[in-house]
Amino acid sequence: MLLAAYASLVALLVATLGLELFSRRTSAVTTATNPAFARFQHRFLCAYLPALAADWLQGPYLYKLYHHYRFMEGQIAILYVCGFASAVLLGPPAASLVDRLGRRMSCVLFSLSCAACCLTKLSRDYLVLAVGRVLGGLATALLFSAFEAWYVHEHMERHDFPAEWLAGTFARAAFWNNVLAVGAGVVATALAEWLGLSPVAPFVAAIPLLVLAAVLALKDWEENHGPPRALAKTCGDGLRCLLADGRVLLLGTVQALFESVVYIFIFLWTPVLDPHGPPLGIVFSSFMAASMLGSALQRVAVSARYRLQPVHLLALAVLLAFLALFMLTFSTGPGQESPAESFAAFLLLELACGFYFPSMGFLRRKVIPEKERAGVLHWFRVPLNLLACLGLLLLHGSDHRSGTRSIFALCAALMLLALLAVGRLFAIGRHDPELRLPPPQVTPEGPDL
Repeated sequence: MLLAAYASLVALLVATLGLELFSRRTSAVTTATNPAFARFQHRFLCAYLPALAADWLQGPYLYKLYHHYRFMEGQIAILYVCGFASAVLLGPPAASLVDRLGRRMSCVLFSLSCAACCLTKLSRDYLVLAVGRVLGGLATALLFSAFEAWYVHEHMERHDFPAEWLAGTFARAAFWNNVLAVGAGVVATALAEWLGLSPVAPFVAAIPLLVLAAVLALKDWEENHGPPRALAKTCGDGLRCLLADGRVLLLGTVQALFESVVYIFIFLWTPVLDPHGPPLGIVFSSFMAASMLGSALQRVAVSARYRLQPVHLLALAVLLAFLALFMLTFSTGPGQESPAESFAAFLLLELACGFYFPSMGFLRRKVIPEKERAGVLHWFRVPLNLLACLGLLLLHGSDHRSGTRSIFALCAALMLLALLAVGRLFAIGRHDPELRLPPPQVTPEGPDL
């Protein structure tokens, strides 16, 4: 497993780099060269990227840390449930808090809550660790709302830059986010294993990055606020939109089923692979590299050269995930464990995620109206987190070895339901131009001279 982890990471990074170079060489997208915009974008990324790096550093050794503290798998499952449940309960209030408190101060609040979450990992007290998971849920909600909201407002309202330039900034942030995710796994391994420090070391290392993000936001960003929104009205409008449009309902079904399985995978990959001795940070980096490869393949597939539709790629992602989970039901059987096959299945699942997230993002932007998007996405997350919590609670009440296989079988069944839902969406997309890529723009030819 040690050799497999390092070899997979190198191979995936080489393949991803090749695809990135190919897609950039064939891409017709032009980037903005305005110096004022470049400075503004740089100020945003300088504070945003350390926050992302701190978040990724906490991924590889979370389960390992709880196990290091001698907690049983069922107890660890409850801690994860605390995090998922807090994401459901705190998500809508956090969105309202961002608008009222101010986007910049909300970014600082993210750094404070995430740093507090990391500090709780120094304690072996179960209640303190549970509080840390709740703080982590709040921090996650702020990370994926406050930073983007601040940037969009400054870009459009204060600086009046063209709306088309937004995509360039978020594409650049997504690229560096992937790079940071891979690097975080390597750094976490260096701290926890190569230097012989405990699994808490990556969490301590995340705190200076959070301080840096907060200081840069306070120093270089202006404050802005959003319009006050009634929480009940936002959720009510979102529910009406969800029930009124069959396409939105199908997308919500696919998201709840697919992403709940991903959340369960986040919990299970460590107990499946750790007994066989791979460096967990390198395994995590391999997962992130597989996801990067999927994203690069997705960009090539939707480019002007190939023009594959996002709904087709969404179907492919769900199919790949189903195949991965089907493999895991056999590779995790009691007394018949195959860590190499399980590792390959996990890589396939991450590859599917690389296809899934950009394709789902495109379809959501197309079919969900902007003014109802916050409410609709909240309702998407409710069944998503409930399914993830249910899966972990079932694992909590079962035997470890047989329970893991049963959970993967349940996840395969959920993914099969998602495949049926995306099949229906595929049928609708054949006759719905909103679910398809816009036609390529033809540059008019000049008159003959």
